[in-house]
Amino acid sequence: MSDAIKHECGIALVRLLKPLEYYQKKYGTSFYAINKMYLLMEKQHNRGQDGAGFASIKFDVPPGTRYISRVRSNQSSPIQDVFAQINTRLNAVLEKNPAKQNDVQWQLENMPYVGNLFLGHVRYGTFGKNSIESVHPFLRQNNWKHKNLIVAGNFNMTNSNELLQELIALGQHPKENTDTVTVMEKIGHFLDDEVSDIYQQCKEKGIGKREASSVIEAELNIKRILQRASKNWDGGYAMVGLIGHGDAFVLRDPSGIRPAYYYKDDEVVVVASERPVIQTVFDVSYDAIHELDRAHALIIKKDGSTSIEQILEQLPKKACSFERIYFSRGSDAEIYEERKKLGKLIFPAVLKNIDSDIENTVFSYIPNTAETSFFGMSEAAEDYLNQHKLARLLKGQRNLSAKKVTEILSERPRIEKIAIKDAKLRTFIADDNSRDDLVAHVYDVTYGVVKPTDNLVIIDDSIVRGTTLKKSIIKILDRLHPKKIVIVSSAPQIRYPDCYGIDMAKLEEFIAFKATLKLLRETGQYHIVEEIYQKCKQQDNIEDKLIQNYVRDFYKPFTAAQISDKIAQMLKTESINADIKVIFQSIENLREACPNNAGDWYFTGLYPTVGGTKMVNRAFVNFYEGNNKRAY
Repeated sequence: MSDAIKHECGIALVRLLKPLEYYQKKYGTSFYAINKMYLLMEKQHNRGQDGAGFASIKFDVPPGTRYISRVRSNQSSPIQDVFAQINTRLNAVLEKNPAKQNDVQWQLENMPYVGNLFLGHVRYGTFGKNSIESVHPFLRQNNWKHKNLIVAGNFNMTNSNELLQELIALGQHPKENTDTVTVMEKIGHFLDDEVSDIYQQCKEKGIGKREASSVIEAELNIKRILQRASKNWDGGYAMVGLIGHGDAFVLRDPSGIRPAYYYKDDEVVVVASERPVIQTVFDVSYDAIHELDRAHALIIKKDGSTSIEQILEQLPKKACSFERIYFSRGSDAEIYEERKKLGKLIFPAVLKNIDSDIENTVFSYIPNTAETSFFGMSEAAEDYLNQHKLARLLKGQRNLSAKKVTEILSERPRIEKIAIKDAKLRTFIADDNSRDDLVAHVYDVTYGVVKPTDNLVIIDDSIVRGTTLKKSIIKILDRLHPKKIVIVSSAPQIRYPDCYGIDMAKLEEFIAFKATLKLLRETGQYHIVEEIYQKCKQQDNIEDKLIQNYVRDFYKPFTAAQISDKIAQMLKTESINADIKVIFQSIENLREACPNNAGDWYFTGLYPTVGGTKMVNRAFVNFYEGNNKRAY
């Protein structure tokens, strides 16, 4: 994606199902799980560069022994920093006690981070400051082991303010108004209730306080806690929780917006945000890994028993389509094929815009994440050319010489590596002119392969704001002096903001919105903006079930092609000599390529929850009133 955007976080959980001695004997180290956690987190680095955190819980250690360890970092390389801190502490203890290198029970009782249950998180900060207090996992502490709660997740709630008011109504005084805190405190409130109820039952049965602890561990009903806590949540989430005595859970939202996958054998239970991460780290097959169903929780009890429980009523499945287009690792077998298909399906539109002139067209991609869709587009070009060659051969039949046949068969699409990212731009330049000049040099280009009579086709994952295209990429490509530059987006036009965990919060930042606004002015239809604003202003007085996405009316006067042409005009500055054309994927093609991820509200405005619909209307009000703030 040429316009970098911050997006979803990543989660990782490892639950050891055998005694620690087992892993020491089989794998040669009691740090087996810590090593696996490092790999799970590093393999999901694409999902978080602002912060990382790690937590572990020990089972059945003597009272007075620390049983929860946590470390977090918001440094420039947070995962590396987290595990550097862990290794430093582990090595320091072992250096002082060299005789305990293989004494697993001693390590369990005396070393931090060695344990039975592990949680990791990598963070992209989509909201708020990137302070260490914002980095997951969050910890809710209590002297009762069963009331300690550790929470981390890949989520955003659209109704944080309402959830805060619910906590206040329960008699709490949350320390801050963030969705992470409100969610954790809501779970914590019902966790406290559940523990207290079981303890009271133990008292009535004459069971002593110490003996009650094992009863609480056995009878604590995680399903009921989650049902009560999540009753009014509105958002996208894949949430992980650890309870101090050793229970754990992973909960997914009713629409399946945010992803979660799990694997279980007789040694471990593993959870991550991406399937290929588990495949790689544990060397298991694709079929052995399962997607956690929407509205369900994976619950792991302290005794090791595991179950999948339905927590909420399922909504229609709206798994995020951006997962498939861009965010997830392309090494997933399904995602790889889907991205290739996105490239294949858009090729007919490309062919139309180059007047079917394959001979005088160079195909390439930018940035590297667009490479897979480029493969699909290239294969479609090969298929087209093969059909064209076959038609020529059949037409010529016996009149073609061997030389001519060879010449026809040797024709290939002109596929080249055109743009190479040189280095990340330093941001210490103060004035805009100097900064823009530096931005324009972020990419190097390959000279000598593009002729003045050529079309240059460049495919991108998606086009969000168009800023990098205008200030950098098109200027650089124009230095190659092509006749025409065709920018191809493997995703449709991004028209609507997100509120479920991706940093696309303001309407006026999208180039599709800006282009449509210009068209409304130019065609004398700006009154539509005022009409939409008035409808959006009234939404707080309407029942939730009647609220609509009024912003969809903003785009109705124009076709997608008209908006694309206006975007192309906006991207072409006076210094650009080549003709500029912009092509976007169609909604129909997106749905054909990614049939199992129907969450396409970025493109269609069809939000999976009422919170999303309310948010987009608030975003339009903010735009109209000039309020430069998020709508959630």
